[in-house]
Amino acid sequence: MILPSPTTSFEWVGIDGVPGLVCRPLEPFAPHLFTTRHWRLGSRTLESDDTERWNEVAAALEVDERRLVRVRQVHGAEMAIARGGVAIRQDADIIVSDDPAFALAIRVADCVPLLIADRRTGAVAAAHAGWRGLAGRVPAAAVDALARECGSRVEDLVAAAGPSIGACCYEVGPDVREGFTLAGFSRKELDEWFVNAPVPTSRNPSMPGLEAKGRPGRWFFDGWACTRGQLIAAGVRSAQIFLAEICTASHPGALCSYRRDGAPAGRLAGAIKSVRRRP
Repeated sequence: MILPSPTTSFEWVGIDGVPGLVCRPLEPFAPHLFTTRHWRLGSRTLESDDTERWNEVAAALEVDERRLVRVRQVHGAEMAIARGGVAIRQDADIIVSDDPAFALAIRVADCVPLLIADRRTGAVAAAHAGWRGLAGRVPAAAVDALARECGSRVEDLVAAAGPSIGACCYEVGPDVREGFTLAGFSRKELDEWFVNAPVPTSRNPSMPGLEAKGRPGRWFFDGWACTRGQLIAAGVRSAQIFLAEICTASHPGALCSYRRDGAPAGRLAGAIKSVRRRP
């Protein structure tokens, strides 16, 4: 099985015979994983109540399937908190918890799966961020939620962003850039995150059919740089932010991509579990 090469902070591990991705610097503070299309979730379009396919993720994090907390993702920046067995908001794109009885999970098929752990308290967050979520400042909202609900200090946070679509493949129109403009991001930030032509690399080739020089009135969006920039702006230390830098659209054999495959695309999961730590 050929798997794409992530940055050196990430590694592939075998979990019950299927590959999963973990972030080495996050691993000492919170059990977590990012799945691939080889998991049951990756085989076809996932309905939000498709519990059976999530049981594999729950087992990997050693929790009962009833204790794998999920939400109905709505491409916003609302938060749910898992504590005492209850997620208090069903429509959300951020979940936080400091209860080690539960694991948190979000699903993606191109969007950024962001996992965060507090090294001091063991509190964790799982966040789903497509372009709308990034325009809505999901990374900063997740940091704020951990501080507000779990008493986290920003200097103690470690963040890991798993596979998502990269600037090698993610062509967007003026509505996307306008969304960030209206959200108040600076011209400098926009010029960094929106480029005029695809940016393929040896790790992430562009999808077939993309114009190498780009098209007028179109941009290629760098969600990885956007995620990192927002976390830094929220106070997370740069040295504690880790990006897998694997493009979902570049690797049909390993990862699910809605942009590449359309409605039949499966889903990937990002999941994390709190570990209670001594004060």
